[in-house]
Amino acid sequence: MNAEFVFVDEVVRGVRWDAKYATWDNFTGRPVDGYLVNRIAATREMCAALIEARDRAAGMGLGLLLWDGYRPQRATDQFLRWSEQEEDGVRKARHYPRLERADLFELGYIHGRSGHTRGAAVDLTLFELDGGALLDMGGRHDLMDPSSHHAAAGLSREERSHRRLLRTVMELSGFSAYEREWWHYALTNEPHPDSYFDGEIVGA
Repeated sequence: MNAEFVFVDEVVRGVRWDAKYATWDNFTGRPVDGYLVNRIAATREMCAALIEARDRAAGMGLGLLLWDGYRPQRATDQFLRWSEQEEDGVRKARHYPRLERADLFELGYIHGRSGHTRGAAVDLTLFELDGGALLDMGGRHDLMDPSSHHAAAGLSREERSHRRLLRTVMELSGFSAYEREWWHYALTNEPHPDSYFDGEIVGA
């Protein structure tokens, strides 16, 4: 892993994580290139902002659960190859039920040049510190569908409130939202705006 990056759990104490792209539980249906351990990596600048977000959330009895941080370029390249393959239906119902995989780049759900690869983006949600239950956001991580948009129609009052709460926590901590994905936040003052890294995520 590039020396610019650290494991978030070693710096931002108390966060939970499940690096989905290191597992079989993601839209490709298999572990993704470059993810050799189930841990989240990020720049120290990202970690400093996540500490602010953690502390704000904790004041409300909530914690942060991270699904992705730094993403090697080889992973994004694999996403592109996946989008060009014939549909096998294995993960469609769970991750893109109303869309075709070939359209996911054009529609802005997957990007060939990602803020994740610059170490400037994080995918996450909130959970209750008392008991550990995830807040209901009205959809899962990487549900590539209009229902994942911040302004999606059809959300319950509770779901909409939870999305606003996450957005408030993150924006006050130095992140900006991505309107198509309620879970995706970008560091406003990113340290490497013109760099796309490809070091594998490795370690204990």
